[in-house]
Amino acid sequence: MDNFENIAKENQEEVMEEKLIKFDDETEMDTAVSEEYGADQIQVLEGLEAVRKRPGMYIGSTGPKGLHHLVYEIVDNSVDETLAGFCTHIEVEIHPDNVISVRDNGRGIPVEINEKTGLPSVTVVLTVLHAGGKFGGSGYKVSGGLHGVGSSVVNALSEWLEVEVSRDGHVHRQRFSRGNIETELEIVGDTNETGTLVKFKADPEVFTETTEYEFETLQRRLRETAFLNAGLKLTLTDSRDPENIVEEVYCYEGGIGSFVEYINESRGLTPLHDSAIHFSSVSGDRSAEVALMYNDGYNETILSFANNVRTVDGGTHETGFKTALTRVFNDYGKKYNILKDGDKKLSGDDVREGLTAVISVKLTEAEFEGQTKGKLGNTDITPLVSQTVYEKLTTYFEENPAVIKAIFNKALEAARAREAARKARDLARRKSALESNSLPGKLADCTSKDSTLTELYIVEGDSAGGSAKNGRDREYQAILPLWGKMLNVEKARLDKVIGNDKLTPVVLALGTGIGEDFDIEKLRYGKIVIMADADVDGAHIRTLLLTFFFRYMRPLIDEGHVYIAQPPLFKITKGKKVRYAFSDEERNEAIEEFGGSCDIQRYKGLGEMDAEQLWETTMDPAFRTMLRVNVEDAMKADETFSILMGDKVEPRREFIEKNAKYVKNLDV
Repeated sequence: MDNFENIAKENQEEVMEEKLIKFDDETEMDTAVSEEYGADQIQVLEGLEAVRKRPGMYIGSTGPKGLHHLVYEIVDNSVDETLAGFCTHIEVEIHPDNVISVRDNGRGIPVEINEKTGLPSVTVVLTVLHAGGKFGGSGYKVSGGLHGVGSSVVNALSEWLEVEVSRDGHVHRQRFSRGNIETELEIVGDTNETGTLVKFKADPEVFTETTEYEFETLQRRLRETAFLNAGLKLTLTDSRDPENIVEEVYCYEGGIGSFVEYINESRGLTPLHDSAIHFSSVSGDRSAEVALMYNDGYNETILSFANNVRTVDGGTHETGFKTALTRVFNDYGKKYNILKDGDKKLSGDDVREGLTAVISVKLTEAEFEGQTKGKLGNTDITPLVSQTVYEKLTTYFEENPAVIKAIFNKALEAARAREAARKARDLARRKSALESNSLPGKLADCTSKDSTLTELYIVEGDSAGGSAKNGRDREYQAILPLWGKMLNVEKARLDKVIGNDKLTPVVLALGTGIGEDFDIEKLRYGKIVIMADADVDGAHIRTLLLTFFFRYMRPLIDEGHVYIAQPPLFKITKGKKVRYAFSDEERNEAIEEFGGSCDIQRYKGLGEMDAEQLWETTMDPAFRTMLRVNVEDAMKADETFSILMGDKVEPRREFIEKNAKYVKNLDV
């Protein structure tokens, strides 16, 4: 969760996208790929007309996410050449005017005439949807591209695109404009090298919001790709400023083992063992690779991939991993009498507390569920992952008793905390059942019971809470004042969270329960609005609440129920003219519009506003400005919460120093 962006007034609201020891079989994966990657491997499935009309169907959105997706599609095609065993280096560059180039040293896209179209094969790949070497031909056994439509979609959504293919002793070049052929394929030189260079400029007619690439966004994706493909070299260069050219190289011989170590280090987590546990196995044309590492934290981070595609919603490979991991712990505990007869088995949550793991599988005919490939559906990969994890991890535990002792003790502590949390929940339920009113005493509830209309304002302090209560619309707006700093749940297990005097009022007011008891259907308010002062303390309270929602009430964020109120910073008055400003820029504009010499009131806290002011500036749907909190990248959000709310100071200091430039109007 990097930063928040201003959105329109409430009645024009748009979603804000909130911006995380090795065993190898001697058997090698069967990556039999035809050396003859030629025109007969290019198969045409359908045309390209719909792409420019409905780009969101192919790249998700025409905002920043879709813009960066163009780069990923071309890079993924180059990575497919790596999976096939032909590409060792991929170079990505952001040129002036946000032109992108992607160069690889693979075989080069075929240039021979395609019999079905009469066009050069490279032209077909770039102008016909579902045309490529991934549909039934022997061009690729394993592929992670967007069902083979990536290159043509990028071409269709680019103002212009140029392709250079080094192949068969020649350099071939062709240029396109918005998906249409601008120049014919021609030989422009000779070469002894092979590879493909794609250079394009995103079309501003499609990407109306922005065509500006973020270096850090591309950096994260390319680093991840390098981790997933051990030994592959990726170079990212930003040459938009000729006087400050930035170049980074990513290459990790340790592969996903280095990945989990990097994740722990970047989040400031202390590992329980010196290096990642890393193993793999192969069965025919399928392979499974797993790396895991335990840390002293309380949250789990599991990243799964299929053919280098991130499966954010898990799938069959992740299921196989989790099942086997729990079985390994329980079998080991019984074998060595750590778990006595009659003891309850360790649960999946127990054995995954403090776990960082990466699962990467490669297989032919990968079956992804949904347009975004969020979940792997191949059932035959489950037993391969499960057997690999069970056998390799059991062997590792047998050979490393000191490591398993530290890990097992953590799992046992988690089990005890889980049991304490269960008892605390039961006590809370019984207490609520005995009370005539289970709502918190300081809650000023609304009269409406329709959750599609109701709003809960969680307000910092009794003073602001009083103004909010008097200024609200009682029919649909409820007010819950909070005072003092609440528990940092990033540093506490569930048993400490349940019953906490600062968090209990929030849980009772929402009515959903938390953790495994959470039920979104019981939510009493459609909007949960965090309203805190625009100072350091207010920012801290917002962060603590967001951490709590993210860790224990995640569906509230996923389904768009959490908002952040935006009270004004200034009141500008001249005679009978009054204007509220939310930034220094707006203040200066108002002063200029009023002709100068204005009375300016700087609000340092919500408590300085009376009920009428708070209503008309911050709570009235006709005029208020709010931020809806969404998590676009769960891994990135997870990493940010770990850094900001964890124990280690240095990662937090680095994060603050790096992102301080984005902070505006924070009264420090």
